[in-house]
Amino acid sequence: MTLKQKTYNHCLHLINEKIEELKKTMNQLSEGIKDDSKSSAGDKHETSRAMAQIEQEKTANQLNQTLQQKTELQKLETTHTSPQIAKGSLVKTNTMYLYISVALGKITIDGITVFAISPQSPLGTKLMGLKPNDTAQLNGTKYFIETIE
Repeated sequence: MTLKQKTYNHCLHLINEKIEELKKTMNQLSEGIKDDSKSSAGDKHETSRAMAQIEQEKTANQLNQTLQQKTELQKLETTHTSPQIAKGSLVKTNTMYLYISVALGKITIDGITVFAISPQSPLGTKLMGLKPNDTAQLNGTKYFIETIE
């Protein structure tokens, strides 16, 4: 299995874990709201219930965003290598590996640090369409494209 495929699998695993955590949190919040509804009425209980509902909405938004990330990730090609940087490319620069996919940040695969970034991120935008031996610059740092997988 290539580093690109391992990176993809690791990203998918991280997203699936996050989805499960968020679903668990949603269930706990729903149970908390049900329990609050059963307890005696009063301002204190109403405030607690409202806070739980706000937290539930925030968690639902996070879950939707994570599900969107999973959909975006699943659209990526893991076996095809493009001659230029595109969505799904694993890029080796002079300073780091970058996986142009979804914004998951720093991950480690087989002792190699890879940064999973969105193509819409500032660096992702600068890299899109570049080829090996091209250079991109962001915030004073030069990124020399060594290889694209």
